[in-house]
Amino acid sequence: MENMDIYDAKSEILKAIAHPVRLCIVKGLIESQCNVTKIQECLNLPQSTISQHLAKLKAARIIEGERNGLEICYKVVDQDIKKIIEALF
Repeated sequence: MENMDIYDAKSEILKAIAHPVRLCIVKGLIESQCNVTKIQECLNLPQSTISQHLAKLKAARIIEGERNGLEICYKVVDQDIKKIIEALF
């Protein structure tokens, strides 16, 4: 039997993008890096909601934020996720 740790790790990544808002955020960040304000404007959701979703995506190591002055610009860093999103859309 194969090492189940690999399957556990991949499963956690899939769970992280399984929410419609997070899926939308990841797809958008693949197309263009942006900050919380821009994501908030696109999705028309409260900033606190966007921040919670970004925190989950960061914890899963799908995205990273790069500070530029007062704002943080987010981008997708997980290559497997990029392939998954490409296959879905």
